[in-house]
Order: sequence, then structure tokens, then C-alpha cells
Amino acid sequence: MNSSRLSLTNLPVAPAVDPKALSVGIVHLGIGAFHRAHQAVVTERAAVETGETRWGITGVSQRSATVRDQLAPQDGLYSVLERGLGEPSVQVIGSIREVLTAPEDPEAVVARIADPAVSVVTLTVTEKGYRAAGAGLNLDDPEIQADLTGRPPRTVVGQLAAAIARREEPLTIVSCDNLVANGPFLRTLVTEYFDALGKVPATFEATRFPASMVDRIVPATTDADRDEAARLLGVRDEAVVVAEPFLQWVIEDDFAGARPAWERGGAVLTGDVEPWEQAKLRMLNATHSMLAYLGALRGYETIAEAVRDEELGGLARQLMTDDVVPTLTPPDGLDLAAYGATVLERFENPALKHRTRQVAMDGSVKLPVRMLGTVRDRLTAGAEPRTISLAVAAWMVYVQRTPDLDDPQSDRLKSAVAGLADPAKLVDALLAVDTIFTPDLRDSQLFRDLLVDHVSWLGGS
Repeated sequence: MNSSRLSLTNLPVAPAVDPKALSVGIVHLGIGAFHRAHQAVVTERAAVETGETRWGITGVSQRSATVRDQLAPQDGLYSVLERGLGEPSVQVIGSIREVLTAPEDPEAVVARIADPAVSVVTLTVTEKGYRAAGAGLNLDDPEIQADLTGRPPRTVVGQLAAAIARREEPLTIVSCDNLVANGPFLRTLVTEYFDALGKVPATFEATRFPASMVDRIVPATTDADRDEAARLLGVRDEAVVVAEPFLQWVIEDDFAGARPAWERGGAVLTGDVEPWEQAKLRMLNATHSMLAYLGALRGYETIAEAVRDEELGGLARQLMTDDVVPTLTPPDGLDLAAYGATVLERFENPALKHRTRQVAMDGSVKLPVRMLGTVRDRLTAGAEPRTISLAVAAWMVYVQRTPDLDDPQSDRLKSAVAGLADPAKLVDALLAVDTIFTPDLRDSQLFRDLLVDHVSWLGGS
């Protein structure tokens, strides 16, 4: 095997699009593994289909120079190692043409977003990167405060606002983070930032913030993955990212100007993202969480092991079929039964090694978004939410049994359940946590009874 490094002069296979021909038309904030396995891949596929060369990407790292230092010696090239149920495959991606590191040169980031050649900004900066407090911007955040005083901005919202203020042409800003109605949410944050500044630029009104929904499992890259990619490529790639074969990107078709033909690269453009988002949150994410709690309680280390347990796999199917599907309006082009089957196939993939404890993190944040809406809708319809209640009960027992609970409300939760041996008392103690459960759920005798039954069955004590 050739041990030299992947680069434009050391390409084992010529890429489908010549990276040297690409000019930058997109800035992406948060150039981690997910972006490189998702939006960058769809952008490259669209370029292959259309022959357009104006949609190269400038990636921005908000924290460290790691990605820049990995990609620079490789002329921006990297590979995506796909791990499914068969043999792994690898593909070289060349759509990222530049990487900036915001802490080193924050002014360069603003200048690039303000460049008239750029018409689209995409983001994967995780929930923390938005510096929000509830449904709005955290104006008490010291970094937001510092940006508002006029320094070269270092926060995502500050970077966007400063660039919008310099532009003559409106921009389209596409959040790709797992936030409900992420586009309107980001518009609210930027609006509140401008309000705090006391000056709203003329171009802001025409700036668009389409909602989007993304899905692809992208586990952390290991040394074994790098070795596998080198074997398949014949050259060394220090920036390889790993992904499952499945990829989904649904984008609200609301753009201020030119955009890549992402639908030619596999994305879905739609007038309404919400039905897609609800299907993912309630089918995929809720099932993922249920398998994490039940699997961890049975001693399984990974989701793949849990879903292969005949009883747990059956409960996962039951959750989607009996409780979730009746609450959903299927979006055009999505067969909910087929989608549910795909969800379980993906979870069974042993190559991805999603750990039950990792998926079980932050339950106090995830439960209201992933599960409690389904409970509420089933109760409103006069139905018995039996399986989704089991998922909530499994979380309750997991909270009780996990000494080092990884949750932003861990102190409150552990204090609530301390010393409780009776299932009914455990249920009542956690239902009383008003940052998770609303009064309508707390006051539902049916929901409480189901929880007590399930906690007793799970051996909560």
C-alpha cells in the first residue's frame, strides 16, 4: 500500500468534479465530521449532476484548528468511509475549498460571508453554538456581550449579523442543527441581536432562514477507520469521516437568491419541513431513546445489541406502529411504515457502535421533544399510550439506577428519586419535575397508572 498522503497530486481516483475548478459560493459554520459526511456530500453530488462549479464550500471551525490542519496538507480533500451491513466503501470528496479557524481570524470569517459570491450559509454548530436562553438569544452571555461591543465577532450569531450588515445582496442561512423549527429560531436570535445593537441593516428583511431537517449517523473516526480507508484508497487520509449509508436532508424551499441544486444531490425541497421533522423526532429519535434506556437497563452496551434483543426489538416496532404513527401526518413522499422499518435496520448496523449510555444522555432535554408530544396526542385522542409510556418509565428507572447520570438536570433528578423504593413514589417524584412534565401530563391518571405498571415491571425500586 502507498503510505503517502491524500492530495490533489496524489489521488488514487480522479474525483467526479475537479476541485480546482470550484469557486466558493457557500460558507459552512461548524466544519465537524457531520457536515463533511452530510451537506458537503450532497453539495458534491449536486455538482456532479449539474456541472455547476460555483458552489465550493468555505468551512469555518468555531473552536480549534484541527480540521484545518487535517485538510490543508490534503488540498481540502477527504474521504467518507461508509459502513453498512456489507463491505465498507470509500469516496473522496472535494467540495470543501477553504477552511477558516474563527478564533485565529474572526474578521476573515465575516469577510467571507459578506463576499458577494457567497449566497448561502449553512450551520452545524450544535445547540450550544446558538447561545440561546429558552426561545431567544441569551443577551447575558459574555461572548454575545463582547460581540455587541464591536469586537470582530466570535459567536455564530455575531458573525452572521456582522456579515449581513456589510452585504448589499440578501443571504440565505440554513441551520442544519437538530432544533425544532431551526430556521425561524435562528431568525429570532439574529433579530434580537440587531435589536440589542439598535440598528437593523436594510438587507436583513430579505434574508431567508429556511428550516431544514438532517439525518445521518456519523460515529467518531477511530485509528481502525483510518487504516481501513488507507487500505481502500491506497493513500493515507488523516481527515476521513465515517458514516452509515443512509442520508436524509429536507430543506424548506425559501431562498433569497441562487442556491445549489441540492435536490439533484439527494435532498428533498419542500414547502413544509415540520411533518418530516415530527416523523424523525417521534419515530427515529424516540425509538433510539427507548432502546437506549431499556438496553442499558439490560446491560447492553450498544443500540445494535439492544435492537437485536427479540423483546426490545418488538417493543421498538410496537412503539412506532401503535403509538407514534397515529399521531403523524405523513409528508408527501414518505411512507411511514417503510420509514419505521428503515429506522430499525439502521439501528441494527453493528458497525456504527452507538452506545446506549451515550444515547441516554440529556434525557430531561430529549423527553419533551421526542416522547411527551406523542403521549399528549394519544391521551387527547382518548387512546392508551402504552408503549410510549414504557419508554418514559424506562427513563425513570434509568435515572434511579444510574449513579453518574449525564444530564443537565442531574442534581435535581437524583435528589428527587433519592431513597425511593416504591414504584408509585418514584413516578410521582419525577412527574413533579415541572421542567420536564407539564400539568396536563402530571394530572393524567391513565398516564400515571401506566408509568407505575411499567416501572414495577422494569423492577424500579
